[in-house]
Amino acid sequence: MRIVVCPDSFKGSLGSPEVGEAIRRGLFQACPDFTVCVKPLADGGEGTVEAVVLAAGGEVRELEVTGPLWGKVQAKVGLLPDGTCVLELAQAAGLPLVPETERNPRRTTTYGVGEMLRWAIEQGCRKIVLGVGGSATCDGGMGALSALGVRFLDDTGKELEGTGENLSKIACIDTSGLLCLPEGTEILIASDVTNPLYGPLGAAYVYGPQKGASPKDVAYLDQGLRHFARIIETHLGVRVDELPGGGAAGGIVAGLYAFLGARVVPGMQLVAKLVGLEEAIAKADLVVTGEGRVDRQTFFGKVVAGVAEICRKYRKPLVVLAGKILWEELPELPEEIAGIFPIVDGPMSEKEAMEKAETLVERVAFVLGRMVRRLFQESVQT
Repeated sequence: MRIVVCPDSFKGSLGSPEVGEAIRRGLFQACPDFTVCVKPLADGGEGTVEAVVLAAGGEVRELEVTGPLWGKVQAKVGLLPDGTCVLELAQAAGLPLVPETERNPRRTTTYGVGEMLRWAIEQGCRKIVLGVGGSATCDGGMGALSALGVRFLDDTGKELEGTGENLSKIACIDTSGLLCLPEGTEILIASDVTNPLYGPLGAAYVYGPQKGASPKDVAYLDQGLRHFARIIETHLGVRVDELPGGGAAGGIVAGLYAFLGARVVPGMQLVAKLVGLEEAIAKADLVVTGEGRVDRQTFFGKVVAGVAEICRKYRKPLVVLAGKILWEELPELPEEIAGIFPIVDGPMSEKEAMEKAETLVERVAFVLGRMVRRLFQESVQT
């Protein structure tokens, strides 16, 4: 019997590779003669590099780049065997890199993201995947573009730093120093966000508060993004106002689209393709996935939903493991879902469950493996 294990991370406790390995151990203890293929997943946010490199092969490199507050940070980048480079915005501009007392997207920058992109381009990578989840920024990609050679000038001709604070001050753009993309270079942005660049559903109003922006800051940043859109249209002849997903990660999607021709691709679908998930599921007898919390969003665009869609295509049974299940929120389960199992095996706090998550996942995988082994043996006998 062949089992494919393809979980998302259990946020706050385990990354998807750790979840996958815990499931593999539990299944192996119950049925060592079964073939278990582990393909950790992500949707373009934190953990994407690690998940893709582990599942698809390749290597992880570390670069020193500029962090969201302009200090230096170590960022991991992934190089795949086919020459694809996988990057995470969160490695250079992620919210965890900013102390809670210093969070304010008027001051943070994506400059380090541009440094990672420059490195990938200079390494000769012709396909670059950038996951943009978990940002601490709202600079429209101004910082990243500055690192790639774009100069943003105010009305006195002074060059501006790439921060949300300076978006509204841009009077002129100089692209003469922009790093030239070699012919055939493709930049794909992994994101499942559909918010526009600005407005009530835009980058500042929807995501600004969780990055530390006050109501006054949100209004200022939104106005800056509106101004940035006008400047882009004036200087480049490109409209980003209604670009689907243009507001992801503080608007960096709009900036990279306008200046570099980057394309947005659904995060989970892109990661699934990179790790060869569909091919693995097509050959499987059972698929096991999971995430930290199963609720109304689980089956609408997230990792579990993407896995379920592939299972539906190939008529494969899918089992979901979850740290927490909000049963009252769940819609009618898709037919391919054979079951959803909580990992918590007794009364405990959420904090305790997170601390014991690895053991809890392994235990429920063991129980699942015993059940599958028994059913498999019975089906063979009959």
